[in-house]
Amino acid sequence: MEKLIFASNNQHKAEEIKAILGNSFAIKTLKEVGINIDIPEPHDTLEKNATEKSFVVYKLTKMDCFSEDTGLEVDTLNGEPGVRSARYADDELLKNNIDKLLNNLKNKPDRSAQFRTVISLILKGEEYKFEGVCKGIIIATQRGEMGFGYDSVFIPGGSDKTFAEMDMDEKNTYSHRRKAIEKLVEFLKQINKGKKY
Repeated sequence: MEKLIFASNNQHKAEEIKAILGNSFAIKTLKEVGINIDIPEPHDTLEKNATEKSFVVYKLTKMDCFSEDTGLEVDTLNGEPGVRSARYADDELLKNNIDKLLNNLKNKPDRSAQFRTVISLILKGEEYKFEGVCKGIIIATQRGEMGFGYDSVFIPGGSDKTFAEMDMDEKNTYSHRRKAIEKLVEFLKQINKGKKY
């Protein structure tokens, strides 16, 4: 493989992934390879949505690619918002999603949660999956200006900062996405020893 397509138009995620990978791999976003479509996420699990996205792009390009789907899973809410994290308030307005989450957690003593990322990698038509988890807690008020999604209300275990109070390097020391990407990278290195992406 000369390059690996990241099956997403989410620039925040693309920047995070490129920061994790450094110069090890040539990652191209959909936009960079001339694909401008919104890939549906119709399924009820992160795993199925990740598979959907990677196979759509593989069928379009016939090139090796990977996708990811990430959800925030809150224990006391039975795993919500989970697969619906981006559309928790039935729209894509981040403020509404966070407001709904915090409202649902009012008066609940258990605020433990985790971010979970599932990666679907397609190599020569075969699929491989990798998972990364970051456990932490949801705080009652937003803090921080960086990051995206629910970063301003999530503090990872071992820190006293929200993700939105961290720069990208610090966030990546805890990141669920980094953990999944590291598994992906290790897999690629094992099957492509001696090759340069």
